[in-house]
Amino acid sequence: MSMNIFRLSGDMSHVASIIVLLLRLRVAKNAQGISLRTHELFLLVFLTRYLDLFTTYYSLYNSMMKMVYIATTGYIVHMMRNVEPICSTYDKAQDSFLHLKFLVAPCAVLAFFTNLIGGFNLMEMLWVFSIYLEAVAILPQLVVLQRYGEVENLTGNYIFLMGSYRALYILNWIWRSFTEPYYQHHYIVYLCGLLQTGLYADFFYYYYLSKKSGGKFSLPTAG
Repeated sequence: MSMNIFRLSGDMSHVASIIVLLLRLRVAKNAQGISLRTHELFLLVFLTRYLDLFTTYYSLYNSMMKMVYIATTGYIVHMMRNVEPICSTYDKAQDSFLHLKFLVAPCAVLAFFTNLIGGFNLMEMLWVFSIYLEAVAILPQLVVLQRYGEVENLTGNYIFLMGSYRALYILNWIWRSFTEPYYQHHYIVYLCGLLQTGLYADFFYYYYLSKKSGGKFSLPTAG
């Protein structure tokens, strides 16, 4: 995969979002308002997408970024599950989205049938599954934010950076389609990227309003 300013910016936005969340957990020692289920989904996304770490070498940058995503997301899940006092502040009652039933299972079924179209390949099916799942993995986190209403600044910045990462990757795809003569289009990736960015739209709107007014960042509460 070739490098350009949009891809690099997207990667750095993704890394920055992880750093912000780690700071949020390590400094505040508080997981309130953070969805463990979203991070379990992201960890599953990375584990199923980056199996090529064992089969194909692209570049040192590519391999390092993949390992960073897996290791840091796994560490976040570990902290929220096992590290005190962080795990005691995690509110399971608010993070109740049935992610296995309504996200993982449908994405797995869809990936299976999508893969049958071109002939069954396990690695390809897992890659497609990761694309589908990443598009909706943020949903439990957005539900948690809506239930709390008021969003802590670092948490808001984390979500903003995550949304920016995907939006920048869309620009990366557009740029590559115009500048690389033999660029291969992945329409499933495009559609899932647009869906993922669209899920952040409401969040971006209220994030912008809070920054513009200089007030606290809040979302309309559910119910």
